Amino acid sequence: MLTDTQCRTAKPKEKPYKLPDGKGLYLEVKPNGVKAWRYRFEIREAGRIKESTFAIGDYCTAPNGETPEEAKARRDGGRFTLAETRDERTKARALVKQGMNPAHNRQLGRIKRELENATTFDAVAREWLALKDWETVTKARRLDMLERVVFPKIGALPVKSITPAHVLDVLNTAAKKNGLTVAAEAKRTMSGVFELAVSTLRADADPVYPVRKAIPANKTQHKRPLDADEIGRLLRDVEGHGGRHETIAAFRLMWLTLCRPSEAVEAQWAEFDLDAAVWRIPAERMKKRKEHAIPLPTQAVESLRALHGITGRYTHVFPGRDDRQKPMAVASFRQMLNVLGWGGKYSPHATRTTGSTRLNEMGYPADWIERQLAHVEPNAVRRTYNHAEHMTDRAKMMQQWADYLDRLAAGADVIEFKRA
Repeated sequence: MLTDTQCRTAKPKEKPYKLPDGKGLYLEVKPNGVKAWRYRFEIREAGRIKESTFAIGDYCTAPNGETPEEAKARRDGGRFTLAETRDERTKARALVKQGMNPAHNRQLGRIKRELENATTFDAVAREWLALKDWETVTKARRLDMLERVVFPKIGALPVKSITPAHVLDVLNTAAKKNGLTVAAEAKRTMSGVFELAVSTLRADADPVYPVRKAIPANKTQHKRPLDADEIGRLLRDVEGHGGRHETIAAFRLMWLTLCRPSEAVEAQWAEFDLDAAVWRIPAERMKKRKEHAIPLPTQAVESLRALHGITGRYTHVFPGRDDRQKPMAVASFRQMLNVLGWGGKYSPHATRTTGSTRLNEMGYPADWIERQLAHVEPNAVRRTYNHAEHMTDRAKMMQQWADYLDRLAAGADVIEFKRA
């Protein structure tokens, strides 16, 4: 066996020579003075016994006072003492006994580390979204949340390096800046992304789990139906809001038609036939992926005709403020409501709940209301035979709904809401 003195004092010669240490390990001294550790072994590959050599690294002596961190950095740079090299030989021998070539194993480890370092949370999150069987608008909303709330903090980090502390920072910031609902959505989304990362060996664990209860549950009943007084106050507050005209118009269209918030803000001019007072939302924008025809009350037609002079040259009825080639964000509604003091008391999604409740109270048939809301009939047999759109009846229903909203917005004391 070699001694450290032998290794340190070995002089270069005209040709390379070897100093054996035993069990396949030797020190190769090269003419240029480099002393390289080599491990020779035999392994079965493709049914044959093959002799191979594993380059462990170069010989060195450990500097005095070297810290464990400095020693690790030195070894990562390929420089090993005699004692360290024997440890590496032991590891290599163990791999050979398992039928693994240590040179191949190190190469695979290097590739894995490179992939881990190159795989950012941003990349895995987009991959996770692409795998989801969601409609386009849902994916777009989720990506919008990620880009606003999550990516600025951890998007550029390798997914394997993200800790619970990183996640907690995202959640705390989201809760304070965007509200508990957004924080909860961020928590669910991040956990889903890490589940994919773990299943594809790009992360070891889900760092969301340890801090999953750090943010209090959002107990606000955002989707409860508003009463008549609340509807009137909300509509007056929105009309008096000094924000963007497009935001107010989109909000009003949502109430006049009882469409989903995303369907309103992402509406395109090509979908409207204002002369026929019909809005046809294509299947790809609908939750159930089926075209939805909506009768427009006169208030909606008049509002859209007026708006056409402002945004008619764009694809979207309500183009974004910063990028006019894209639709405005659904978050615009939440921001407006927060400014008006309605945040936490009402969510735009409660509009449909409110409309359904009031229209049922008014005495309209459930079929008409469900078709207006683009709900799928839960009874399979009934669904097979019920293809009626009820467009004429729904048009009358929604006109009365729009007139009712006007009276509430004007401050009328509407006690009863009955079918005309």
